[in-house]
Amino acid sequence: MNFKYKLMLLLSLMAIVAKQAAAQLCNGSLGDPVVLIDFGRGTDTYGPSLGNKTTYDYVRSGTPSDGSYTIEHSVSSGGAWFDIDNHTPNDPNGYLMMINASFNPGIFYETDVPTDLCPNTTYEFAVWVTNLLKFSGIKPNLTFQVLAMDGQPIATFPTGDIPETSQPTWKQYGYLFSTPVGVSRVKIRIINNAPGGVGNDLAIDDITFRPCGTKITTSIDNVANQTTKTICEGESGTFSINSSVEGTNTLRYLWQRKNGTDWLDLNAETNPQINIDPSVLAPGIYEYRVVVAEPGNFDSPACRTGSVPIILNVKPNPTINLAAMHNVCIGQNVQLDLSGTGDTYEWTGPNSFQSSTQSPTISNAGPNDSGVYTVVVTLNGCTSTAQTNLAVYPVPVARVTNANPFICYGEGVELQASGGTSYLWNPATGLSDPNISNPIASPTSTTTYEVRVSNGYCTDKTSVTVNVYKQTFANAGNNKVIMEGESTTLDGTVSGDNLYYFWTPSDHLDDPNKLSPIASPLVTTTYTLNVSSQNNCESANSSVTVKVFKKVIVPNTFTPNGDGINDLWNIEALQAYPNAEIKVMNRFGERVFSAKGNFQNWDGLYKGKNLPVGTYYYWIELHELGQKPLVGPVTILR
Repeated sequence: MNFKYKLMLLLSLMAIVAKQAAAQLCNGSLGDPVVLIDFGRGTDTYGPSLGNKTTYDYVRSGTPSDGSYTIEHSVSSGGAWFDIDNHTPNDPNGYLMMINASFNPGIFYETDVPTDLCPNTTYEFAVWVTNLLKFSGIKPNLTFQVLAMDGQPIATFPTGDIPETSQPTWKQYGYLFSTPVGVSRVKIRIINNAPGGVGNDLAIDDITFRPCGTKITTSIDNVANQTTKTICEGESGTFSINSSVEGTNTLRYLWQRKNGTDWLDLNAETNPQINIDPSVLAPGIYEYRVVVAEPGNFDSPACRTGSVPIILNVKPNPTINLAAMHNVCIGQNVQLDLSGTGDTYEWTGPNSFQSSTQSPTISNAGPNDSGVYTVVVTLNGCTSTAQTNLAVYPVPVARVTNANPFICYGEGVELQASGGTSYLWNPATGLSDPNISNPIASPTSTTTYEVRVSNGYCTDKTSVTVNVYKQTFANAGNNKVIMEGESTTLDGTVSGDNLYYFWTPSDHLDDPNKLSPIASPLVTTTYTLNVSSQNNCESANSSVTVKVFKKVIVPNTFTPNGDGINDLWNIEALQAYPNAEIKVMNRFGERVFSAKGNFQNWDGLYKGKNLPVGTYYYWIELHELGQKPLVGPVTILR
């Protein structure tokens, strides 16, 4: 018997054994999928053709006919078929293979496995299958085969009839096989054993090869069947994850931790037990598992099997915020303001204080309430603790001396407050410094100042009114003009508080102590209004001049006949008006005489000749403030 024949016989026997004894899924520990055929994914409703991997016809339709298939996200054609999504977990864009079986049984799917398998290793070959028919009909009946690359069968598994279900249901079919010595690459074949027609409509997805090893049992702290542990962030101490393997003591161990979708090797952890310090773990979900394999195959992940993951849930402690210090004055209310979220709150503090409120209020605080307050916040079974110190301070008593001072306009007065360590005056107008206890106040009008007195934490306030005597003011009025022998009234005005006043000089005044005396001076006189405050404030004065003009008497007749009597037109007192201007006109308006300043008496001549007897008219402008022109007739007689 030659070697080739012996090998074929051995493979046949293995196929028979696989068919009879290994027609099952793995009951031990599984490794990660070495092969995963899930028909891809994409945003298009239909996926691409499988090409030469099948003899069936490809259609981009949800209703392939007998002998056809499609690649799609989900079966949703309605009618006789169930609606069902692709099987790949959490992959809505994943595809499945939907088959309407041919009338003639035969191979409908075959492909090479692109990954090297480990020799002398048991694998689980599994496929997810669903019978799409809603009613009784021809049932799918499949045979799965694993073949060497030369086509020799390694393992064969018939499913038998796959029955209909009342609801759309995926079911995993599979079996175990072992790779022969010298075989590392294989191919997969799926055979349709039933005829087409009414029924035999199915979908397949997620074809996997996974190493199958001896059973691995894991536990936390040797507590049987405990695969999940929940702890709080920062929890002290360590705990252990223990593993045990049935039947062999030659395996190598390596612990891994889940990192996203991948497993991260913990290269230093190669014992059956791993100890974990939870205090260094941030809040989150952690998964640990141990992978095992025989020493000769251990370096290949395709040869390893792994335990069921142990899940460690590290819950965050409550995040809270509490001020380190609270300051309050005696008699006031204070709220211990705690931010954050918790299920329960437990407060303790001085004076037998207890509360279950998140932010409790201490009413009418007194000295016995001073001290450290502690709160324990619990959220989802985890706790955080915070403390705050409450200081209760006495309330200062604000005082001021001389609470009602009086000052003269333009003067200042020192304000004196006491009772605290800091001071603030308001308003600041007129103050030398509003932030000291004794500022100089110089307001221009009566002002009430409020002072807030503080001991650093508590405040009190009081006020002081600075009374300002009004500014002393005198106004003697406008200058006056009178003619000799006339009188005028002086228009004096004053303002201020508590005043007395008088005019100087008092000559020719009817009453020098009146604001508006009657003045009858004989000559031009300047009068001064003197004002004084009975509050000893600054005095004031103002002056006015009464100008007295000489009375001008204009003769209405003169006789320039040379007899030495009344020969000249003589205007007495005109010499008192050096700017006077005189014009004389005849009845025709012709000027016959004029003079300006330094007036000389007129002799009745015009251009060196005597004017005829008659009446002429004069116009005299004195050019003095308040004096009107003098007009009238003058008659020449001879």
